[in-house]
Amino acid sequence: MVLKSSAGDSPSSPVTITVSSGGRRRSMGLTSPISRPPISNNPNSPLSKNRRSSISGGGGSRYCSISDAGAGEELNSGFVTYTVHIPPTPDHQPMAASQTTSHVEESREKPDRSFISGTIFTGGLNSVTRGHVIDFSAPDPPPSKSVLVCWMRGCDEKAVTKGKCECGFKICQDCYLDCVGSNGGGNCPGCKDPYKDLDDYEENDYNYYDEEDEEEDQALPLPKLDKRLSLVKSTKRMSHPPEFDHTRWLFETKGTYGYGNAVWPKDGYGAGANGFEHPPNFGERSSRPLTRKVSVSAAIISPYRLLIVFRLAALGLFLTWRIRHPNRHAMWLWAMSVTCELWFALSWILDQLYKLCPVNRVTDLSVLKERFESPNLRNPKGRSDLPGIDVFVSTADPEKEPPLVTSNTILSILAVDYPVEKLACYLSDDGGSLLTFEALAETASFARTWVPFCRKHKIEPRNPEAYFGQKRDFLKNKVRLDFVRERRRVKREYDEFKVRINSLPESIRRRSDAYNAHEELRAKKKQMETGGDNPAADSVKVAKATWMSDGSHWPGTWASGEADHSRGDHAGIIQAMLAPPNAEPVFGSQADGENLIDTTEFDIRLPMLVYVSREKRPGYDHNKKAGAMNALVRTSAIMSNGPFILNLDCDHYVHNSLALREGMCFMLDRGGDKICYVQFPQRFEGIDPSDRYANHNTVFFDVSMRALDGLQGPMYVGTGCIFRRTALYGFSPPRTTEHHGWFGRRKIKLLLRKPKSLRKKKKDEDDDEISLQINDDENDDGEIESLLLPKRFGNSTSLTSSIPVAEYQGRLLQELQVHGRPAGSLAVPREPLDAATVAEAISVISCFYEDKTEWGKRVGWIYGSVTEDVVTGYRMHNRGWRSIYCVTKRDAFRGTAPINLTDRLHQVLRWATGSVEIFFSRNNALFASHRMKFLQRVAYFNAGMYPFTSFFLIIYCVLPALSLFSGQFIVASLNVTFLIYLLAITLTLCMLALLEIKWSGITLHDWWRNEQFWLIGGTSAHPAAVLQGLLKVIAGVDISFTLTSKSSAAEEGGEDEFADLYEVKWSFLMVPPITIMMLNMIAIAVGVARTLYSPFPQWSRLVGGVFFSFWVLSHLYPFAKGLMGRRGKVPTIIYVWSGLLSIIISLLWVYISPPSGGAHQDFDSSSFQFP
Repeated sequence: MVLKSSAGDSPSSPVTITVSSGGRRRSMGLTSPISRPPISNNPNSPLSKNRRSSISGGGGSRYCSISDAGAGEELNSGFVTYTVHIPPTPDHQPMAASQTTSHVEESREKPDRSFISGTIFTGGLNSVTRGHVIDFSAPDPPPSKSVLVCWMRGCDEKAVTKGKCECGFKICQDCYLDCVGSNGGGNCPGCKDPYKDLDDYEENDYNYYDEEDEEEDQALPLPKLDKRLSLVKSTKRMSHPPEFDHTRWLFETKGTYGYGNAVWPKDGYGAGANGFEHPPNFGERSSRPLTRKVSVSAAIISPYRLLIVFRLAALGLFLTWRIRHPNRHAMWLWAMSVTCELWFALSWILDQLYKLCPVNRVTDLSVLKERFESPNLRNPKGRSDLPGIDVFVSTADPEKEPPLVTSNTILSILAVDYPVEKLACYLSDDGGSLLTFEALAETASFARTWVPFCRKHKIEPRNPEAYFGQKRDFLKNKVRLDFVRERRRVKREYDEFKVRINSLPESIRRRSDAYNAHEELRAKKKQMETGGDNPAADSVKVAKATWMSDGSHWPGTWASGEADHSRGDHAGIIQAMLAPPNAEPVFGSQADGENLIDTTEFDIRLPMLVYVSREKRPGYDHNKKAGAMNALVRTSAIMSNGPFILNLDCDHYVHNSLALREGMCFMLDRGGDKICYVQFPQRFEGIDPSDRYANHNTVFFDVSMRALDGLQGPMYVGTGCIFRRTALYGFSPPRTTEHHGWFGRRKIKLLLRKPKSLRKKKKDEDDDEISLQINDDENDDGEIESLLLPKRFGNSTSLTSSIPVAEYQGRLLQELQVHGRPAGSLAVPREPLDAATVAEAISVISCFYEDKTEWGKRVGWIYGSVTEDVVTGYRMHNRGWRSIYCVTKRDAFRGTAPINLTDRLHQVLRWATGSVEIFFSRNNALFASHRMKFLQRVAYFNAGMYPFTSFFLIIYCVLPALSLFSGQFIVASLNVTFLIYLLAITLTLCMLALLEIKWSGITLHDWWRNEQFWLIGGTSAHPAAVLQGLLKVIAGVDISFTLTSKSSAAEEGGEDEFADLYEVKWSFLMVPPITIMMLNMIAIAVGVARTLYSPFPQWSRLVGGVFFSFWVLSHLYPFAKGLMGRRGKVPTIIYVWSGLLSIIISLLWVYISPPSGGAHQDFDSSSFQFP
């Protein structure tokens, strides 16, 4: 079976797909009203120009060919001729002519069936692009109620083409006669206004508007690009009369002229002085802001800043006193303690400086809806003018990241409250697993029920597992009478969906075993026929393949790990599970045996859903998650090209359906063109109530990130972030500010996007500068920029040509920006998806595409660090972009976090290792450009330096034990001056914590848990991270990446909900904290025993040592509790032996070093002593 396309057959169908089998052919036209740009000139691309190849075998074998209809035709039309190989399957056998004809007729009867959404496209290195048609076991979607069908409930007749009412309510002729009645009266069922007698003039007028509507509904061509490849010219016509007759609108709405605008009367035609409303403020919509910045109350922030200054002074006085008053009896103890205290003071200053200007932000969604989704002169129909958003979800291992968790995340994305036609979801399966693929197919099927249910009843959250598992009253604020019945049906359907997902691994295994056994039998039979009685014929080796449900080989990873089908060696795969939706709403049907819910009044369209697994081959560095994200960036640029990108981990679902709208408020508000990304806080579920290991991390997300928002913006934390696509491409912002002088006090404003006549190039311009320039016909630098694009982005012409389109669609409106886009320019249907587009997308996810390009270096997610998120955000801030921290009233996204001690330590180890890599790289904030604010540099420098505090922290935690063992202390005596300084430092720290709690909204419990885990991580994971980072920098030893396991809450419940919390998994990271705990406990016993048995006890030194030992042990208490496992499971003998060992060691120390009597009576008489 061969899938073949030819260009130039007919103007209405520029691309024709021909499927042939056994000499018979059937063809179906994929009509694309939009001419695409020339296909990639990548010589390795299967769609490259001037390339012809064929693969043929003997005896009627199937073939693959790639050819052009001529270079001239391609340059003129933008269409190509190519052939895609489709292997035969049990479900797709050669058909006779009669069968072919009937199949064509059947396909004509079902025009909604998409060829793209039923085909897997594969390809890669040294292989052609193949399209494999598959049939999912999922049932067909319920019949939809088209907009051309009568809108009366219970009527499925075709609506009349002529409008019967001005409101546009679709109605058939019979229903219209029933409404009008015999007397000629009657009201419209839509607007409830009486029907009017339409004369010939009005009928002609309606026909005129129908033609206009049809013309407007057609997809417009791509915006024309000028030579600079930087400006997209609007395709909307600027003259009003052809689209909108303002005079007729005034007449039909009974408006009158007043103040230069139309004024609507209150009663009739405004007889009397008060007959008219006040003239509407037509400029109010553009003047009202979408967002507001709310500063922290001066009653809180002023004392907070004052306390920082006071504690800084107290630290200076304390350290000065410590240096001037050494302990002559234990200089080694004094020197180590002073060194650690100096480092802690520096670390505290770096951690506190950027917290001086915290801010809060709020959005106004009503203004967003009014500005972008309300009818206006340029958009009379009120179509959504919001820009498109591409959502990226990444997964790598279905064993550590359960498919059910990923499916719930996908369902929450598909049901988000955003225009359906502007949304596209991409799932990156870096493992190439058939389990993930078939789970996504099941998800797409269940989404046809779940998404309309969420829209109809305004479900929150729109993750089915989280919604059905919540404990609160689900009837709250629900007013529809059919809610309980439909919820029960959807709940049952979801339970069956979970069973199907959970049974997929076993189903795939059994299916593969059956097909492999059949292949072995066939191979043995064939060998017996050819080998005869040869005894060697018994040994038959057949590859243990993984089989799809239609009886064909899965092109991704096989369970057996064969060549070309292993985790690091498989072809690239793209499958559009859900095709792009239509531009107009599609209403569903009433509930019946097939349809679980009544959707006659609700849109049942679904966003585009695409499965992507990039190609992997041995010998190529695939760069883990960063490489997978960059592959999604290129794929989405060709298939949907949304100007904004939201990336989520597979376990982070959309908890607030309005989250995307709130993020877009910042991007589309005044000054939003300088924002590179909007970061949302990470919130977690499934964490133990006590939050033993500080998994919520609220101090970072609610204190540090809010503080950074008052500077240049928060850091990028890897998930829950909306990007501007052009910022990911490495372009500079349209304008920025450089900070010179001490602490960046001297500011220089720069305009980076302006015509050549106003632009002066610097001779010493940084090589890292990439800027999209505003159109200027006199500027010839655009030719140079066009030549540099392949070097930066690769040889795909479709990808490079999509860049200015995305930049134009992401601009602000002309009301807010001089070079903005006109209102209504995005209220046009999206270009339909065809096979040529998907085939081109296959070429950009190949393993060799990034060779000799700047992907990962300057473009996209940055390579070279296990914390690619921090580095990527740093590069954007370094170019002058700013970011926004969006804290919504209802959590925007929620995910899971590892509650097991070992998993949590490995997660912290990965973060700290990335920070060490940043510190020893060019991404160190010490080398930041002048476009980054001084305090922002301090924050990034602290993010790269904090792991080095671990060595000083370990020494300081051991010092109390050494003090108790030796009988000495860090100071010669506990005099009043030392105690006053110590008290001042401690009290100011506590007061600062209380004020942070006040302005950030966290709790004291959260703050204390953060302090405890800071010491646990600083004595376990951070020193290991520093050693790994040094090994990578000095010796070039690569760092292994451990994927964090995601637990499936669906498989847990009751007592087992926190089973991972009590599971003890041994790790080398536990050795330092255990050693510190043992040393301090033994030291306390030794110190107490020495003091009690001493004829001249020195209680001051004992109290100092014991106090700091208890300080260390109180911070390590969660760690010790984690080692004990589940309560009641630790044998009592453990506690008995621990106590006996401590007593024995204490007695041995007293025996080895007995008290020396009055030899040490010459202590300082001014020392503090207990009576």
